[in-house]
Amino acid sequence: MRWIWIDKFIEFKSGQSAAAVKNVTLAEEHLHDHFPGFPVMPESLMIEGMAQTAGILVGEAGKFREKVILAKIKKAVFFDYVRPGDSLRLDALIESIAPEAASTSGRITRGEKLIAEIDLMFSHIDQNLAGKEFPDENFVFADTSVFDSLLRDVISQGVGSGAAEAEQK
Repeated sequence: MRWIWIDKFIEFKSGQSAAAVKNVTLAEEHLHDHFPGFPVMPESLMIEGMAQTAGILVGEAGKFREKVILAKIKKAVFFDYVRPGDSLRLDALIESIAPEAASTSGRITRGEKLIAEIDLMFSHIDQNLAGKEFPDENFVFADTSVFDSLLRDVISQGVGSGAAEAEQK
């Protein structure tokens, strides 16, 4: 089972930046347990949503040829709770990208309110220097139909410089 923590991309500039939306709803089962009587989205899931937003951005920059995995959370600072009914915007920016790794910075906002700042490092495990062997199949981007559906609105509107390239996939 794959859990997707973003609903769709609203902006996508290949190799540069991406913006995604996450609508938080009480239909999400994890909110019933965290915390009973005062449901809030766990901060770990906001980190995962940013990792997915930024990870897809990094993966697309390499045409999904590399296995991109989250290697390190450089910074995760939270400023407010997220509750059912909130609509979040996740903005990711590639700070640097190399054959072995990529560094991203991110912000999560609700309207004009800053909710979190999350900076992440990703590893391209096919290019790792440790000499470890990994499966040939791309276990992160194996089913790109999920990403196609997340990018569909951006592609159809021609938003961002990567839209035409993404449409050709």
